[in-house]
Amino acid sequence: MYCVLRTRSSQCFLTIKSMCVVLLLLSITSGKVCAGLNYGEALTKSLLYFEAQRSGKLPSDQIVQWRGDSAPGDGSDAHIDLTGGYYDAGDNVKFGFPLAFTTTMLAWGSVEMESQLHAHNEYQNVLVALKWATDYLIKAHPEPNVLYGQVGNGTLDHECWMRPEDMDTSHPRPSYRIDAQHPGADLAAETAAAMAAASLAFARSDAAYAKTLISHAKDLFEFGKNHPGLYHESITNVDGFYTSTGHEDELLWAAAWLHRATGDQMYLDYLTQASDSGSVRSSFSWDDKFVGAQVLVAKLVFEGKVKNEGKMAEYKRMAEQFICNCAQKGYRNVKKTPGGLLWFFQWGNLQYTATASFVLSSYSKYLEAAHASLQCPNGVLQASDLLGLARAQVDYILGSNPKSMSYMVGFGTNYPNRPHHRGASIVSIKKDPKLKACGEGWDTWYNTTEPNPNVLYGAIVGGPDVNDVYQDERSDFQHNEPATVTVAPFVGVFAAIA
Repeated sequence: MYCVLRTRSSQCFLTIKSMCVVLLLLSITSGKVCAGLNYGEALTKSLLYFEAQRSGKLPSDQIVQWRGDSAPGDGSDAHIDLTGGYYDAGDNVKFGFPLAFTTTMLAWGSVEMESQLHAHNEYQNVLVALKWATDYLIKAHPEPNVLYGQVGNGTLDHECWMRPEDMDTSHPRPSYRIDAQHPGADLAAETAAAMAAASLAFARSDAAYAKTLISHAKDLFEFGKNHPGLYHESITNVDGFYTSTGHEDELLWAAAWLHRATGDQMYLDYLTQASDSGSVRSSFSWDDKFVGAQVLVAKLVFEGKVKNEGKMAEYKRMAEQFICNCAQKGYRNVKKTPGGLLWFFQWGNLQYTATASFVLSSYSKYLEAAHASLQCPNGVLQASDLLGLARAQVDYILGSNPKSMSYMVGFGTNYPNRPHHRGASIVSIKKDPKLKACGEGWDTWYNTTEPNPNVLYGAIVGGPDVNDVYQDERSDFQHNEPATVTVAPFVGVFAAIA
């Protein structure tokens, strides 16, 4: 037996042989504590979640030891290497649309909250999580007008309850792509946004890599702009999982990021000449990026890089009305649960709370830097008010709620023990290397009321319903399935308030 002691922020992780026993050896002193909640700990654990979602060959410094290598043949059917990337949620499919949005939000957090991430010794860990995604996205874009947008058949995958490590040649993983004859402007543009945002994150530490990302982003933007259409009409297998409602928002989002990354006037012109600024949105998500584009343009206004007039003023006004609605000071306020959680949708609500909290945190910075305030229809908001609103949402999620329950797995003492997640719910391949068949896990693991054998540290489940009701049941995928699109925005939020 041997021991390797490694530190990550102020937590220690003890690895013994092939299994990892995670021990909180020291009380965490980094980060502010509010009502007994430690945001620095939440930040650290949120990044561990991405290790658990990794596909492909795992690196030697992997901390989450219950995971193993998986899907080594991804892309082989198309004679291309599509290994790597992240599984989107509790299944074993790589869905490119939410993966790209996850990447964009991780990158945005790393850029917007860089100083805070450095202060908590997590900046490099964010870049590691980000690069695991961008390395895959680069592989998925082998030609200017070709982008692989999915690996794995969603329908067949959901018939199985098995570990990702158990997928072999008897479990086919087809590769799906868009191209000029089978377009998907939404997918192409979201991936362009991801590459452009990530280029900013890597600009100082790896200029050559950042340049590669920008090159891909430019090609993908042109691909999407010149070949309109919805990607799920080309990749029909994604229908029912991550169906898109439009591509105009992704093109604006991509243009905003490309302008921020390059300064090229052509991308600003695209934003200025767009026929639709998105109006006031009811949410910001993997499917609807209008709020994100509006906030990025508002930042330009605050910085004096564009005038607060015309289309630019319209973007800013729309962003601020969304914020006012979240703060309960608008015309169409976002619903809140009795316990105070912003509530958008019945299915996986916390992913929408995550993005709203990120917008509040970022806009707080813009207001503070500009010495400005936000005039809402029903009151004035200061920068501190916005950050306080984001903190209140985090506090709810981490345990200050009617159930006194943390919705982050592994945070506190009362958290979900049965998240809807294949890998976490089945005994680790490190303990039981015998391959599990497709349907073998249903009776043995899925239907049991026992806690998951592997703790999915940092995962944030879908969350409670509109009445603050939540049941820790593995079968309740609407409320108990974690997803990368939920955790990625919270990385930036945790950093902002820690």
